[in-house]
Amino acid sequence: MSKLNESKADLILHPIRMRIIQSLVGGARRTTQQISEFMTDIPQATMYRHLNKLHKAKLIEVIEHKQVRGTMEKVYVLAEHGAEISIKDMEKMTSEEHMELFMKFIANLIGDYGRYLQQEQFDLVKDGVSYRQVELHLSDEEYLQLLQGLREQMMQHVGNEPSDVRRRRLIATIVIPETKHSTNLVDTGEMND
Repeated sequence: MSKLNESKADLILHPIRMRIIQSLVGGARRTTQQISEFMTDIPQATMYRHLNKLHKAKLIEVIEHKQVRGTMEKVYVLAEHGAEISIKDMEKMTSEEHMELFMKFIANLIGDYGRYLQQEQFDLVKDGVSYRQVELHLSDEEYLQLLQGLREQMMQHVGNEPSDVRRRRLIATIVIPETKHSTNLVDTGEMND
């Protein structure tokens, strides 16, 4: 993997930076203070450090400066394609590099779930906590229709601001197709000892 690709993947998949990026999805424009309100567990100095890394890598942009209580606050937005690893970059990666990215993604999910369970009180049923695995047999066309429908449903809510009745709900998708079977193998029905 080239240094640029490795850097972008590592930047996106770092747990704190991923949460910053998520706070800017859907065209949100936020100051450091507003981003910090979503991530009260992150010290301010740490927040600034990660914002600077994302900004230097051009994954987020400063679109204006606001005067807030005597200081100038930067207003950040997600850069176009800032949270994406391109198909071209993905095609260049080895299977080991793909596995490394996947493990970082899973580690982020484990971290989010761990933070949820560390609350003094939680109610999995009331809070709508869910993790399921569903096996579907779909043609390529049926799969693309399903994916498009899910995206459309989620995009209707991407710009929602948190409120007394709205809380952040992390929805992650992982799609793993079955492995392709070689047509050269012939099943003779015999078992080897």
